[in-house]
Amino acid sequence: MTATSSQSDAVEIVENALLGGRVRFRQPAKGYRAGMDAALLAAAVEAAPGQRVLEAGCGAGAVLMQIAARRPDAVLTGLERDPAMAALARENAALNGAKATIVAGDVAAGFRAMGLEPFDWAISNPPFFDDPGALRAPAPGKRGAWMADDGLRAWTDFLLKGVREGGRVVVIHRADRLADLLALLGEKAGSFALRGIHPYADEPAKRVLVSAIRTGKAPLRLLPPLVLHERGGAKHTAEAEAILRGEAALGF
Repeated sequence: MTATSSQSDAVEIVENALLGGRVRFRQPAKGYRAGMDAALLAAAVEAAPGQRVLEAGCGAGAVLMQIAARRPDAVLTGLERDPAMAALARENAALNGAKATIVAGDVAAGFRAMGLEPFDWAISNPPFFDDPGALRAPAPGKRGAWMADDGLRAWTDFLLKGVREGGRVVVIHRADRLADLLALLGEKAGSFALRGIHPYADEPAKRVLVSAIRTGKAPLRLLPPLVLHERGGAKHTAEAEAILRGEAALGF
């Protein structure tokens, strides 16, 4: 799927195709690379024309570029603390003609440090671990994507402050952190909608998509799960393949 490659600051950059070729995406050849989680998060954003979407920790912009292809009239902003990734995200926005602004900054500094008005959507694929003792140290190129230095609360606080009242927060995370996500987001949000992401139909979910409405009061809804693979069949189920190609969405 690699289209081109080059050398930039001694890091090899490759260009890949996302959404069945609708998105050209440049990213490091090694280290953390955009994959299924980014595709699922982007598919869950149903922003109306003119609505403003904020992604915390946007990396090289895989989620934002896929949202831009799906929702070209949405106004996108990404926050990224790694200067090299932020530069790649800007490059990807220009490459795809995306209506996206990339802001350098750290989630730990809080939303107010951005100096922006709250958004209609605040989304994220936060680092999956916040305890360095919970796993073998990741490779340097993956550490920023895997380890939440300031804990999951810093990310949920940022998202809750970054969205207007009645706006939507969407997070994809490890399924075993669901209770933590509900407790942290539930301090200022409600009207939860949950979708489990299962590797196979007969295995427990490993990921969960969580949607919450700032100040929402509606009962929690458990949505039909998404199964990614079939045993002995194609690489992805028909539903997962349609999402990866941009032919289907994962709305709430």
